[in-house]
Amino acid sequence: MNSRIKIFSLAGVLLVSTGFIWGFFGHQKINRLAVFTLPPRMIGFYKKNIGFITEASVNPDKRRYAVVDEAPRHYLDLDHYGDSALFKMPRYWKAAVEKYSEDTLKAYGIVPWHIERMYHRLKDAFMVRDPDQILKVSAELGHYLADAHVPLHTTENYNGQLTGQDGIHGFWESRLPELFSEEYNFFVGRAEYIGNTQLEAWRAITLAHSALDSVLLFERELTAKFGERKFSFETKGKVTQKTYSREFAKAYHDKLSGMVERHMRICIRRIGSFWFTAWVDAGQPDLKLLIDHKPTEEELAQRRQEVEEWKKAQFAARPHEE
Repeated sequence: MNSRIKIFSLAGVLLVSTGFIWGFFGHQKINRLAVFTLPPRMIGFYKKNIGFITEASVNPDKRRYAVVDEAPRHYLDLDHYGDSALFKMPRYWKAAVEKYSEDTLKAYGIVPWHIERMYHRLKDAFMVRDPDQILKVSAELGHYLADAHVPLHTTENYNGQLTGQDGIHGFWESRLPELFSEEYNFFVGRAEYIGNTQLEAWRAITLAHSALDSVLLFERELTAKFGERKFSFETKGKVTQKTYSREFAKAYHDKLSGMVERHMRICIRRIGSFWFTAWVDAGQPDLKLLIDHKPTEEELAQRRQEVEEWKKAQFAARPHEE
């Protein structure tokens, strides 16, 4: 187990209690807004269940410290793999395992590959026409995609602990959206079909990692300028806690020149596009039939069997492919 997972495990209660994950606020807002990017034949089903899509967006974080294999699904420590890793790493799982080994990949994060795995799960859920599974996987796919858009999810220095900037993770992805997202423009346009979902997941990683240097540099520069004014105490209910001052947060937010808003906007549309693509690739099932109807377990079992048989037939038709 690498140091990142150990520290997350030890700090889990603190992180959750302070909201310092993209977080409950950010994930819920992103998933909720992604619903409104969907086309007419999808949006009715998702709007009917928008409460679940919103609330379940944080489920992966809730189990992050309890499930052994969960933590690596949220990040990718590109710097572990050396200079230019962003451009040199294999995009597909099998090639990456052959180059680095599965144990190494899981030790330093697998978020782009896990996104692809979740896309296939969602496609299968659409093919089976299982409303509960569609909603569960949609919500969690949204979570992993959101994490892939966070610069500090692409580095071993994920919380500034290697550069004396402890706490910057939650500052960027939780404090800033909570303070300033009411000012953001979330009219992001319609979801679009994605030709290659695995490469699209890597585009999210590329966007996030390209912003990392600025995220760290600007915080260091402002820390030197603000000194003790960097922090303040705020009271919520009966709890008073030390946090980044609003003055420091405003200066940092301004220096980032809209970075957090841009990443949220791109992420919202990308999540909707993944949902839309999975639905299209599953044959565009009629979701209106699932709004007020829950199939029996017998019906779902029959559909799962049919999907598996279809997959086997597809595989047998192209035995030359891996």
